[in-house]
Order: sequence, then structure tokens, then C-alpha cells
Amino acid sequence: MSQPVERMAMTRFCAFLALLLAAIALRPDPALADPADIEAASRGVVRVVIIGRDGEQLFPVSHGTGFAVGRERIVTNAHVVREAIEDDRLTIGIVPADGENAVYARLVSVSPRNDLALLEATEPLGLPALTIAGNPSQNGTVTSIGYPLNVDRAQGLSFSDMFRAQPPVTSTGFLSGRRPSREFDTLLHTAPIAAGNSGGPLVDQCGRVLGVNSFGAESQGSDAEFFFAISTRELLPFLRANDVSPRLNSSECRSLEVLDAEQRARETSAREAQERIARERAAAAALRTEETRRLVTYEVMESRDTKLAIAFLFLLVGAGAGGLATFAHIQKDYRLRAASGAVAVLALVGASVAWFTRPSFADIDSLVEDRLREEMEEPDTGAITPMASVSGEYTCTLDSQRSRVVGDPAEDMTFTWNEGGCVDGRTQYGLDNGEWTRVLVPASDAAVSINSFDPAAGELVMERYLLGREAMTDARAARGAYQAPSCEAGEEAARALGGNQSAITTALPSRPNERLVYQCSLSAGDLPTE
Repeated sequence: MSQPVERMAMTRFCAFLALLLAAIALRPDPALADPADIEAASRGVVRVVIIGRDGEQLFPVSHGTGFAVGRERIVTNAHVVREAIEDDRLTIGIVPADGENAVYARLVSVSPRNDLALLEATEPLGLPALTIAGNPSQNGTVTSIGYPLNVDRAQGLSFSDMFRAQPPVTSTGFLSGRRPSREFDTLLHTAPIAAGNSGGPLVDQCGRVLGVNSFGAESQGSDAEFFFAISTRELLPFLRANDVSPRLNSSECRSLEVLDAEQRARETSAREAQERIARERAAAAALRTEETRRLVTYEVMESRDTKLAIAFLFLLVGAGAGGLATFAHIQKDYRLRAASGAVAVLALVGASVAWFTRPSFADIDSLVEDRLREEMEEPDTGAITPMASVSGEYTCTLDSQRSRVVGDPAEDMTFTWNEGGCVDGRTQYGLDNGEWTRVLVPASDAAVSINSFDPAAGELVMERYLLGREAMTDARAARGAYQAPSCEAGEEAARALGGNQSAITTALPSRPNERLVYQCSLSAGDLPTE
């Protein structure tokens, strides 16, 4: 009896597996974000090592993962640092992912109830703080980032290798929704984690933190594997209770490809609208020309008929006067002959003038052109002209539909601009190919920003590139090769700055991680007047 039961169970399992694979294949998935977002988030992830001491010799006892939420603040799991809490002979070490030596950390706060702990590095590391999703999705693709021990073992790494900077491991799966545990709120997902991943971030496709990986479900044979992450409902109150103001972002996670496609669609629609307007204007102009030609033709024909009638009338008068002059000559009435002769001559002259001044049909084209030119020269009181590039205070609002937001930028900003490309009287923009730009390379943050401002269009675009240590070193070296001019240096210096900045921009990745588009307008007091 056992074989039919096993066969039936196997049949059911195969059917279930087929349905599961079909559901995964048909499951709608949002457009994938740039992998650089996950790489940027990984640079804020660290290995948390519990360190023992044997004389002068240091050795790792255990390890987990953590991630930066502030300048030197690190979040991890409480169970990762439990041994160091219970044994004061043990210390906590932080090993960053990108090129720095390990440093010690002190415990700031621990919350065993929801398995969270907050550490602070004892030396500056300059780690990029990860952004936390303010309105996390309940489904979609997610990535676990951390340092699984089984990967270290597979690579043959020794315990001492834990003190060397190494990139974390990423694994991808699906978010299966919220699944509150008995004591705290968790997220259920399928992005694999193992021992050593504890305390690492679970991020969305834009690299924003959805939760803190904590534990996994036990898998028996063919059972599906699921993992749990502490949700932001637990993480955010914990951070705020410890005076950490995390970077929050509640916008939709969209790729630059989607934004660029939408922008191309808008440009195509605008171009088609302009072409349609141009065709309508051309058709209207053709109708106006045709109507003007018709009116001018009628006027010419009417003028010709009038002049011909006048010429004919003068001829009749001249003929009559000529006949009277002949009769007076026969009668030897010289006075009458002179008067009637003069009338006859004047009538002939009048007839000639009327005949030769009548408009020709060949004049219609030139008359139509003159008439149309007069119409075009009439003042247009309803036209709207674009705003000139003028100095003044601009108020800018973030256009969320055209922006790709990864961090937590300002929704509104205000700055002053002058025609020489100076912002707030202290930051000179470079002029290159008619565009005002300024490349900002900070000394501490691992990000290069390119700000572009078009005062005529009222548009400010800020693009941020989240770079690794080597790329930031190169960018800082290129920035140190030139001196930015002061705002009083003039147009020639602004053009030189525009050329110097190209040494940085040409070395940047093809796409930024973040693009912020602001719509700007002049304050009422700075608007141009007639």
C-alpha cells in the first residue's frame, strides 16, 4: 500500500511545483533598478566581528553583519553581539566592505525583544548611510546583503581573513509579505541568508532597507526555504529612540530606463503636438492666403472695371467735345472751338490716365504679399514669451514624476541666481555648450553630484553618482587639479570651469544612481517687467 501513496504524494508535489513555477513566471515584476544601487548599498554594509584576545594575539570568536544608518552608527542583530555583552573580555570589531582596516566599536543600545542592536565605530569610517524605505512594498524582488559563513568556508578563508575588507555577498529572492512573530514584526522573504548574514539589510531594487535579516525557517527535505527580516516598523522606532535620524524615502522605486522612456514619450508627444500645431498653422496660413488672394482678386477686378468705366466716360466726353469743337470751327466761333477743344484734350488725358493706372492681374501676387505682411506686423497682445535668464530668487519644487529618488532630498529649495551663473553669491557654475553646470565632489561622502540649471526653462537637475573608494579617489584627484573661480571672475572663467569639470564627468558611470528634477520659478518681486 505504501507505493501508491508515495506515487500519489509525488504526483501532488510535481503538480504543486508546476503551479509554483508558473506563478513565478507570470508574476508581474517592476522594472529592475540599476545594479549600481545594490552595489552602493553594499558599500554601507560591514562585517561585525566578536573578537577574543590571547595575550597580544587577537582572534575572531564569531561574526555577523551590520549596516550604516548614520555617520558612524551601525545597526545589527542583538544576538550577533550577545557574546560580547555576556563576556566583557570580548570586544566588537567593524570591518567595512571597501578598503579600510577594521576598527573597534562600542555598544550604544541593544533591544533583545526585537533582536536589534546599535553600534558606534570608535574611529571615523565615512560609511555611506543606507536609506530606509518609508513606505515599503509588501511584495516584489528583494536582496539580502551580508557575510554568510558558508561562503567564507567554501572559499577556504581562515578566521584571520575576517579582519580584511571584503565585499559582502548578495542574494535575490521575493518578498512574501509581513509575518509578525510573537514578539515583533517581521518580513517573510526568499532571498537566501545563512549564519553570518544576521544583522545585514534586506533591500529593495533601489537599495533601500526594508528590514534587518535575523533568522530563517528550518527546511526539511523538499520544503521551501523562507527567511525573516525585522521590519522597519521595529527598526525606525529603535533608531529614533537612540537619537538617530535615518534617511527615509517613500517614493516609488523606478529605474532610470523607465524614467528615460517616459521622458522620451513626453518629448515625442510634445514634438508631435508642435508638428500638429505647425500643420494647423500652415493650413490656417494657406486658408488665409487663399482668402486674401480671393479678396485682392475681387478688388483688382472691381478697380479695373471702375477705371475702364471712367476711361470710357472720358472718351465719350472727349468725343462730344471734339465734335463740338469741329462744329465751332465750321461756324468760325473760335471761343467755343477753344473751350470745347480744351475739354476734349482733358477728357483724352483723363481717359489715358484711367486706362494706364488700372491694376494688372500680374499685380495680384505682390498685393497679396503686401496685405499678408501688414497682418503679420500687427501687434500680438496674447503671445506668451519665454522667461529670460534674469537674476533673482528662485523657488524650486521637486517633480516626483520625472525624478528617481534614492535618498531623502528636499522637496523644496530656494536659491538666488545671477546672469553670470552664480548661486547664492558664492558658488560659480561652469558654462559649457550653453549649459550651466557645477560638479560637486565632497571630501567625505562617497558621491559625486552634477547640478545643472536652465534659468530660461526654470529647471534644476541634480544627478548623484554613488561611487566606490577608488572611483571617489580618482574624482577627488581630478577635482584637485583645478581651482573653481569666484562669482566675480566673469564669463571667461565660467567657460574655463565648464571645460575643467569634464575631466570628472567623463570618468563617471553612464547613469547616475539618483536624478532629481526641480521646477523653478522666480519670486514675484524678481519677475521681468515691460
